[in-house]
Amino acid sequence: MPEADLAAVRRLDLTALPLVARLGQFFARRGYPLYLVGGSVRNALLGAPPGDLDFTTPARPPEVKRLLRQAGAEATFDVGERFGTVGGVFEGVTVEITTYRSETYRRGSRKPEVEFGESLLGDLSRRDFTINAMAADAVTGEVVDPFGGEQDLQAGVIRAVGEPESRFAEDPLRLLRAVRFAAQYGFRIEPATRAAIRRQAGLLPTVSWERIQVELSKILVSPHPASGIRLLCDLGLMAHIIPEVLELRGMHQEGYRHKDVYEHTLQVLENVPPTLVLRLAALLHDIAKPRTRSVDDGEVHFFGHDRKGAQMAREILARLRYSTEIIERVCQLVELHLRANAYEPDWTDGAVRRLMREVGPALDDLLVLSHADVTSRSAERRAAARRRVDELRARVEAIRAREDVAQLKSPLDGHDLMALFSRGPGPWIKPIKEHLLNLVLEGQLRPDDRAAAEAEARRLMEAMEADSRS
Repeated sequence: MPEADLAAVRRLDLTALPLVARLGQFFARRGYPLYLVGGSVRNALLGAPPGDLDFTTPARPPEVKRLLRQAGAEATFDVGERFGTVGGVFEGVTVEITTYRSETYRRGSRKPEVEFGESLLGDLSRRDFTINAMAADAVTGEVVDPFGGEQDLQAGVIRAVGEPESRFAEDPLRLLRAVRFAAQYGFRIEPATRAAIRRQAGLLPTVSWERIQVELSKILVSPHPASGIRLLCDLGLMAHIIPEVLELRGMHQEGYRHKDVYEHTLQVLENVPPTLVLRLAALLHDIAKPRTRSVDDGEVHFFGHDRKGAQMAREILARLRYSTEIIERVCQLVELHLRANAYEPDWTDGAVRRLMREVGPALDDLLVLSHADVTSRSAERRAAARRRVDELRARVEAIRAREDVAQLKSPLDGHDLMALFSRGPGPWIKPIKEHLLNLVLEGQLRPDDRAAAEAEARRLMEAMEADSRS
């Protein structure tokens, strides 16, 4: 089909994107059509912000770079010039322009061999899904949609362009992208594309962990994370990402009549806000239950699953190449996720302060996770558990309003204690300091009351020495 036969199906209003029309007119005056492509067209048709401004043109990369400079780009850069992509920056806005191309892949390689062409249809036909295989003329806004992308957008369908097996074999990351778009938009994957994903799930290990991690993160922070995780499991993809999640299915939460840990995990995932750390913690908070399961008189227990879960989470997240910061924050939440739900009204302020000091900056996330972790079928139990978390949150806020708990410390440090008892450093110092700090946390000793602290230190030292003599 020649490009001239690609009839426009509709026209986009580009008035809110003056840079698009400006570049389109500039390229057109020099004999090159310029088309907005991919996500920006998809988003415009959905009424969403355009996101990245990606274009395609028959102009070759060196010419594109020259035209961008002439058009007033503050900077140009190679995104992947050997793959035909050049970037430019205009008043802080980044654009990327790729030469029409077709790609072929050698077996076992994820690096495409690029051939530049003159056909917009050829360029669109190499794209992954119909909703991403549309282009809009940068001058007129006329949309070119040779594969029915707009119809699939309206129907809420993810459909591979052309033969699904070929699209996924070209780049198996597209297996994850299909799930990501389904989770992002609440769409369904059409049967032929879905079947091809299941058949070709075994190709996923040829993709780098870094690329897998990016798509998984986007699935997790999407509006429909539970459906995304369910698709990954049902289509055979999770076996190559976090196979430990598959062990959760069929693992009963509170005895044999209750929903399994997998369904509980998906509910918690939906209950937390869309931040990556919280969504990862929700996904992994019970990851160790299958490996800590025990049955005593017909009652199921998961003793130590919080500590074991933190260890497993660390291994999983490291495998997925997450940053050290994210790993530490998620593992802390996994290890402590039971603490807030263990709160009782008879906790002293000292107990609350100790929790605040132990958890530190992660406390707010821990309270959110604890609130989301209440998924009992009993409305009464859910309400009671959430009241406990809400009461704990209120007490934390009240204490925060009065003092900075992180700055509380014993009135006497190690040097003070050595001077007080005329003794050198040693293990005898720690229990005295901890005792004095606990008194401060309980509100029984002011942080600046050195006299009372010295008297208490002497009393404790006498008791310790008496114990050692007995």
